[in-house]
Amino acid sequence: MQFLKNASKLAFAGLVVATIGLSACSTVNKILEVGEDPQKNAGPCPEAFSLYEASRLVEFKGSESFANVGFTAEIEKGRSLCRYHGTKPIDADVSLDIAFGRGPAASGRTATYEYFIAVTRKDIEVIEKKVFPITITFPEGVDVVEITEDIGQIIIPRANENTSGANVEIIVGFELTPEQIAFNSAGKRFRVSAGKN
Repeated sequence: MQFLKNASKLAFAGLVVATIGLSACSTVNKILEVGEDPQKNAGPCPEAFSLYEASRLVEFKGSESFANVGFTAEIEKGRSLCRYHGTKPIDADVSLDIAFGRGPAASGRTATYEYFIAVTRKDIEVIEKKVFPITITFPEGVDVVEITEDIGQIIIPRANENTSGANVEIIVGFELTPEQIAFNSAGKRFRVSAGKN
């Protein structure tokens, strides 16, 4: 199975990447017909979303207090577009809006995070999971960096031409320690941007 043929690995130095909003159904229809094949998709695209327990990363240097917060990250939104028809596999692209923070206890101005992309049969099992590093450099005086990470060509096989993208999901999240998962599961959070305009 071919999966995540070429995921981007980008380093940013305080770069804020703007996303382009799509406004008209005709634009969406054109996107779904990209490439050499003008036929429309046989069904909907797989839903892309982040797991609640894995959507945030908070690094602590000691007890759970704001003064001990190191680097943080949060997946704010995930989107997918795809192409498929006939017996062709689903060729999906995913975009993630991610905010990275540098807390009072952070060491240095550069941090490497790891996030995963998993393709699952809806509510059943993981088909495949890949982990990717992303390195962020915070410029002097900047504690929050927001980016859009584009992951291209997630190739998902289909059993037959009646297999729809609605049968699979694309799940994203951060690679976390058991303590970080427990922190997220309890609904706790620290945001470096809290209280800032």
